[in-house]
Amino acid sequence: MKHPSSSVKLRKSGDRGQGNHGWLQSKHTFSFAEYYDPGHMGFRSLRVINQDRIKPGMGFPSHPHKDMEIFSYVLEGTLQHNDSMGNGKSLEPGQIQLMSAGSGINHSEYNPSKTKELHFLQIWIEPSIHGLKPSYTEWHPKFGEIDEKTLVISKDGRDGAALIHQDVEIYKVQLAPGKSTNHQLTAGRGVWLQVITGSLIFNGITLDSGDGASLEESGNIHIQAKNEEVAALLFDLN
Repeated sequence: MKHPSSSVKLRKSGDRGQGNHGWLQSKHTFSFAEYYDPGHMGFRSLRVINQDRIKPGMGFPSHPHKDMEIFSYVLEGTLQHNDSMGNGKSLEPGQIQLMSAGSGINHSEYNPSKTKELHFLQIWIEPSIHGLKPSYTEWHPKFGEIDEKTLVISKDGRDGAALIHQDVEIYKVQLAPGKSTNHQLTAGRGVWLQVITGSLIFNGITLDSGDGASLEESGNIHIQAKNEEVAALLFDLN
């Protein structure tokens, strides 16, 4: 096993900001809304990672965004999205939608179920250029997909990835117990790993469900599941 890297900066799940609004329970990795932590304002162009749980029949009414790349990753339940571009979409677990707010857009997000909670990650990334024409794109897993590291978002949209207006690559990591994967980080870039479920070892550091960690040391990154299945998102950022 690789020795723990002193360059790994850990963000424990329990240290995240908490928001309880009755219909919405949210955990904030970085400063967001009423939660302010000057030590956790974001990581490179990554500005928001919110883990949201929305009660049945509730949601965010139509509201504006500008100059931000916003994507949602559904974990449980159904996410109903509508926006001022005319998109009306229902996303299921494992699916990702990405909205480039650009010069300005309005959208709403609801849990259409009468009985089931909606659980999803909402993530904001600053675009490389402001004032872009708003756009919308999605990523869906391929039938029978078992890849341990799958590109889901990129600036060139290759291999079916959702398209983002920033020099980032975002991977879905899915590992069976004891399995591992690697990622090569080039000089000048940084990685953020956000664990969704399970426990893993990230360059010798143990991360549990809800934990995040960053690394800006170039070279090989080794990620290994412990004794349970693991799901995580890996952000490779300029």
